[in-house]
Amino acid sequence: MSRPDQSINPRILKSAKGEFLAQGFQNASLKTICQEARVTTGALYKRYSSKEALFAAVVESTVADLNAVCMQKYMTDFSLIPDGALIRAWDVAEGSMLWWFRYLQERRDGFVLLINCAENTRYANFRHDWVEKLTEANYAYYQEAYRRGLTEAQLTKTAMHILLSSFWTAIYEPFIHGYSFQEMEEHCHLVCRFFNWNHIFCFKRRET
Repeated sequence: MSRPDQSINPRILKSAKGEFLAQGFQNASLKTICQEARVTTGALYKRYSSKEALFAAVVESTVADLNAVCMQKYMTDFSLIPDGALIRAWDVAEGSMLWWFRYLQERRDGFVLLINCAENTRYANFRHDWVEKLTEANYAYYQEAYRRGLTEAQLTKTAMHILLSSFWTAIYEPFIHGYSFQEMEEHCHLVCRFFNWNHIFCFKRRET
């Protein structure tokens, strides 16, 4: 009894990623994907019900990794966070910002597909949806700081969403424009100087 070819699926996913990156979802050709992967269209459809399902499979691991980072914020027990740490969470330090650029760079292809190539897929609104998730998490941090009297700034969730949209646009764009990681490091310096959450909230510093 012959064994199934275990290399087919990786070949399809690799070929699909290249085609989606080059053409975007809408213009990507399943025929080209199959030719590059050296498989028949029947073999592809046996594994993926549609082009959209194939796109989702290509970005699946990137989506899971990003959601895991977001969930860490959701699952935080705010009662255990000292005042000083709660305030420092809003510092746009180059170290923490560079961590984000490095994290996304390690998942660059999947991230670019999500933010720039996902039109007409379930991830078409990824940029907005990602910011919305982070708004929920970050607004909870702000509410805790406000509850403790660490800030008197009154910020609505909508305002938080708008500010985070601007902040994340500054992160999206280098990936969209094909920056090298060295260029991203230089861009990181600009982002850190431009955004100042502490100025928005006027935190009452408590070194605890």
